[in-house]
Amino acid sequence: MKSIQEGRFTAQLDDSGAVVFLIGMRFNSLRRVDQWWPTATAMPKILRHLESQPEVGLLGWHQWLGRTTVLLSYWRSAEDLQRFASDPGAPHASAWRAYQRRVRKASVGIWHETYVVRPGQHEAIYVDMPKFGLAGATHSVPVGDGMRTAKQRLSHAP
Repeated sequence: MKSIQEGRFTAQLDDSGAVVFLIGMRFNSLRRVDQWWPTATAMPKILRHLESQPEVGLLGWHQWLGRTTVLLSYWRSAEDLQRFASDPGAPHASAWRAYQRRVRKASVGIWHETYVVRPGQHEAIYVDMPKFGLAGATHSVPVGDGMRTAKQRLSHAP
């Protein structure tokens, strides 16, 4: 079990900021295991690859499973994320090609969203939590003077 950071903490970004990338899939037809199983099993392979090569730019991730899955990931930059996504030698490219060949008739939905986060243009609060989210992927710092409210944290630039 991860150790709890007691008290109030926020995320502090380096000058370059970070990228929040959300990706997931939805089981539109639960009976079409032949369609969704390969899609569902591709992500663990991709994550193992990224964790074994930190120079690619993944900073951290969390995943939630259900009929609609959500993978929340943090990246060093949009360029790192795009470079990985378009790298023909990385596991994402082969998984994407396989998905495009295999999935028919909307049995599996996929989605993603990308957000570029700049210092002074984000807000995060963690109270009595393990290192988590943006603070777990970047820097977790105690909330102090000038950062006690969401408004202050939104305007706080390092």
